[in-house]
Amino acid sequence: MASVLSYESLVHAVAGAVGSVTAMTVFFPLDTARLRLQGVVNVLLTTPLWVVNTRLKLQGAKFRNEDIVPTNYKGIIDAFQQIIRDEGILSLWNGTFPSLLLVFNPAIQFMFYEGLKRQLLKKRKTLSSLDVFIIGAVAKAIATTVTYPMQTVQSILRFGRHRLNPENRTLGSLRNVLYLLHQRVRRFGIIGLYKGLEAKLLQTVLTAALMFLVYEKLVAATFTVMGLKRGPKH
Repeated sequence: MASVLSYESLVHAVAGAVGSVTAMTVFFPLDTARLRLQGVVNVLLTTPLWVVNTRLKLQGAKFRNEDIVPTNYKGIIDAFQQIIRDEGILSLWNGTFPSLLLVFNPAIQFMFYEGLKRQLLKKRKTLSSLDVFIIGAVAKAIATTVTYPMQTVQSILRFGRHRLNPENRTLGSLRNVLYLLHQRVRRFGIIGLYKGLEAKLLQTVLTAALMFLVYEKLVAATFTVMGLKRGPKH
């Protein structure tokens, strides 16, 4: 026991900790890049499935004031075949650019959540379950509202059956995204960018609020079990 608590052991422990911190600090940008590259890879791999999913769900739906080419898909395989045959294989990646931009949605959500939590903790020592639930809901509502126009454009590009110039459909580059945003506003006004926002808020806000509540409870329980005291920011 004495050897474990010796000065030499302390030196080794400190040296190891400093080495680990240094290595992590130096190579942390690479880890960040790796994670973002994985976000990117996931979007590229799953976008074709989302395109087909959107087409099948909206097949046969009536769209007021929309100039949409009708479709007749018999199933997933047939949808893939028709899209590739009639629109080209790149059409399976319609909406890729907006999808990549929407990766920032969780970042916005957590930024507002932490900001609101710190403001409340300036006025009280601890947060109640209701406090956590409300600020989680507010944070998600803000993130969803801010990014919703991009989700609207994403859905339009995935559906891909509007009678637009083909160059304005492929992949959804920045130029095409801006074009669709402009067309949407010109045709329906600013409110056109937020069609369906109410349903989206109901879908995401309550889920996010519950997630934050469970997260805070689990963190608190973990600290209690380990006999540790949480920092002041929590």
